[in-house]
Amino acid sequence: MSPPTPLVKGRGARSNATGRFESRVSEAFDDGWTVEDPRPAQLTTVVLPDRARTIITRNASPDIHFDRSINPYRGCEHGCIYCFARPNHAYLGLSPGLDFESRLFFKPEAARLLTAELSKPGYQPRHIQIGADTDPYQPLERKLRVTRQVLEVLQRFRHPLTIITKSNLITRDADILGEMGRENLARAAISITTLDRKLARSMEPRAATPQRRLDAVRALTAAGCPATVMFAPVIPGLNDHELEQVLEAAAEAGATAAGYVMVRLPLEIADLFQEWLKTDHPDRAERVMSLIRQMRRGKAYTSEWGVRGRGEGPLADLVAARFKAARKRYGLDAPRASLDLEKFRVPPKAGDQMELFTP
Repeated sequence: MSPPTPLVKGRGARSNATGRFESRVSEAFDDGWTVEDPRPAQLTTVVLPDRARTIITRNASPDIHFDRSINPYRGCEHGCIYCFARPNHAYLGLSPGLDFESRLFFKPEAARLLTAELSKPGYQPRHIQIGADTDPYQPLERKLRVTRQVLEVLQRFRHPLTIITKSNLITRDADILGEMGRENLARAAISITTLDRKLARSMEPRAATPQRRLDAVRALTAAGCPATVMFAPVIPGLNDHELEQVLEAAAEAGATAAGYVMVRLPLEIADLFQEWLKTDHPDRAERVMSLIRQMRRGKAYTSEWGVRGRGEGPLADLVAARFKAARKRYGLDAPRASLDLEKFRVPPKAGDQMELFTP
């Protein structure tokens, strides 16, 4: 009989399995301790610098609407159990489980690297997505301010951007996002997976409460930055019944658009997610996985372009139809103009002579 899965207070993952690229593998075992015995010290967060050489990541995925992104951090302290970025920690020799949410990396040279890349002769602007992988406003951003520095650079260059988060901390930067939003240079997206505080705490243990995320939508809209609500991920049998409620609440808070993504369980996430279901939602664990497999050809995940974010089959079609109807009902389906690329310009460096004449 396998030992009971340990619960680590304030964390999403229930285990810390070895990354898939490691030659040595560790596994949990029963060492005789019980819940009545004193608990060991809680898991602490370690933050280390990531000495990146470039800051803009480019992609050619047909599934997403941008071809370049910036991720100020690797790993994420929010601890969302479903996070599709978890497997990336294996490339660092770390676990996609608890390591992903407790061994974090920040890019201290992000602003300098971005300035250099945008200043290159021949650079062609396209909108940059901030936070495509891990949340740019996770708790350590409050102190490190890497995301803030990136936004300041983009503002100076008048470079279009989109940004996504599930943190109210984004409101700290409403001065930048609001000014850029009014000039059609910025849009924000707030991820709201549920309005149920208990479920949110379980799925996303260190993220902002649902109400604080709605507050962020309201604050950004008031500042002049259009806000999209992302109902992501949709987990059938767990939060899918809230789709209409979340879109209605977001519209009331001022959101202007909406999107959704079906839960994705690639690589290590499938096991981590099922461990979590068994500990936090044992009464519906089998049902949830059954519904997921109905949308994934009997598997926990299918990765083909075009279907990985939506799923397939009658259940996936029903969710798509409900979303389309709700988006229209709450006025979240209005067409949006593309962000303005024509305002981009390289600002003069310190010491540069200003133009003596203007055309």
